[in-house]
Amino acid sequence: MESLRPAVYDNWEFLINFAANLQKTDMGSTAAITAILTLLAGIGIFLVACQMMSSNLEAASSKKLKHLFAKASKSKLLGVGIGTVGTAAIQSSGATTVMTIGFVNAGIISLQQAATIIYGANIGTTVTAQIVALGMFGGAGISTSVIFSSFAGLGAFLSLFSKKSNMKTLGGILAGFGMLFVGLSLMSGSMKDFAALEGVKTFLASIGNPVLLVLIGALFTAIIQSSSVMTSIALAMVVSGLISLDQGIFLTMGSNIGSCIVAILAGITSSKNAKRTALIHLIFNCAGVVFFMLVNWILSGLSHGSLGFGNIFNAAFPGAPQTQLAMFHTFFNLVTVLCMLPLTDLLVKIVIKMVPDVQQAEDPDAPRLHYVDNNMLKTPPVAVEQTKREIVRMSELAMANFNRALRIVSTLSFEEKASFEKTEKELNFINRALVDFVVKLSEQKGLSEHDHIYLATTYRTIRDLERIGDYAENILEYSEVLAEDGAGFSKKAIEEIANLQGKVGELYAFAMKAYEDEDLDALNKANEVEEEIDDITKVMEDNHITRLSEGICTAKVGAQYLSLTSNTERIADHLVNVAKSIRSLSNLQS
Repeated sequence: MESLRPAVYDNWEFLINFAANLQKTDMGSTAAITAILTLLAGIGIFLVACQMMSSNLEAASSKKLKHLFAKASKSKLLGVGIGTVGTAAIQSSGATTVMTIGFVNAGIISLQQAATIIYGANIGTTVTAQIVALGMFGGAGISTSVIFSSFAGLGAFLSLFSKKSNMKTLGGILAGFGMLFVGLSLMSGSMKDFAALEGVKTFLASIGNPVLLVLIGALFTAIIQSSSVMTSIALAMVVSGLISLDQGIFLTMGSNIGSCIVAILAGITSSKNAKRTALIHLIFNCAGVVFFMLVNWILSGLSHGSLGFGNIFNAAFPGAPQTQLAMFHTFFNLVTVLCMLPLTDLLVKIVIKMVPDVQQAEDPDAPRLHYVDNNMLKTPPVAVEQTKREIVRMSELAMANFNRALRIVSTLSFEEKASFEKTEKELNFINRALVDFVVKLSEQKGLSEHDHIYLATTYRTIRDLERIGDYAENILEYSEVLAEDGAGFSKKAIEEIANLQGKVGELYAFAMKAYEDEDLDALNKANEVEEEIDDITKVMEDNHITRLSEGICTAKVGAQYLSLTSNTERIADHLVNVAKSIRSLSNLQS
């Protein structure tokens, strides 16, 4: 009957006996407590290092990241490439996944595109394990871990004493990179201490159930929310001989499942598509683990236990257990991606059925932000670029209402009034919601000096665009007054309004080119056009006085006409203000 008991019972029974024995031996108890505290210290430093590297890498590569993640393509391979490169650049698959959920939530990319980016993120995160494995080499000479750890001091000096922001960022990257190996050294040291305790080695060696090891890896990763830490601990345990390569492989597979907790938390409070994206991440990783466990079970069964992934990678990279596990980690994610890529459309259909559309859906016409989402706060540099896209969209809405108002006042046809009111409502919503988002974004770490200065200018820019919408609303009101009085502008006045409208459109094109591209030449041209508009409005006022004296128009109609020219001139001023916001950025670059 004893032999029929599940192995896990024996494990727990042994753990209780082991703990009791430690209490009886002061030396063993002290060594175990010291090893545990050292492990906690190592984990803490490793996590801080990951965060430091991630934030500074984002700041250093912000422009490239902005353009990289702004590309939405139907190419699945491009999506995988974006996820891989982006994650390798910022050293955080969690950040990439959360950012992808933000893009889906904002409607920028489709579920299929999000799935492929997540696939790539799983490949990109294996870079950390390869770096950690590289740092574990070292024989009689100085170990690579010590060499890499020294970068922490070099980076700290650069961060503290350099005056240039780019050098400070470089210092943060180097300091984070060095601290990564300081934390790794502490974790490796704690594993060596555990390995010296015979009871610990015996207990860990008894945990051979693959499912249990996967669950342990998933649970630990979910708690600390970092698969990199779990993988690094597994590497250290394998190198110290505390666990076998096979055990390390199953723990690493479990870490892939545990890493989904970040995406799940991000998706809970988001839209249906965001929830579906988080579900795609979970299914993808679980499918990979199940597939590899089945293959390993088949290989072991056919070879009577002599062939499995542990044996295969041990033979492929003899004498280098750290490389064996790191290479398996990369192999595992690559193969999973290759298997799942052709099944992406099917996977998307499955998650749509699991998270179906409800009949009482949200009003599709309700005002919303199209390019930003709170999930994007995880990757501030990309969120900055998306903020600019949202502001450009706001400018398009404001100008659309300006043009509608001029058409209505010229024709006194109110067919576009409903569209005008809907857009005005959306402009008011964006004014409030986008300012709130920028406030949150400005508080995030990892922003470059350029991004900080840009965000500081956005408050006035948003206000300028909102005021354009208000002046357009004034012009619409003038048309209502004219319609009530049964009056209207003369043919000559309408021609002048059309000419003015064309010039404002020209100004808008130059102003937005200056704003989007930080183009000083476009700013100068915008200023020139704005001066032309001032001259045109003066001529329009003089012409009005002439028509008034000739009896072509009435004083009441003329009052609406003069108010229209005045409001349009102010709209031109606000457009120039938007363009002028780049001056502080151009001063930074010079």
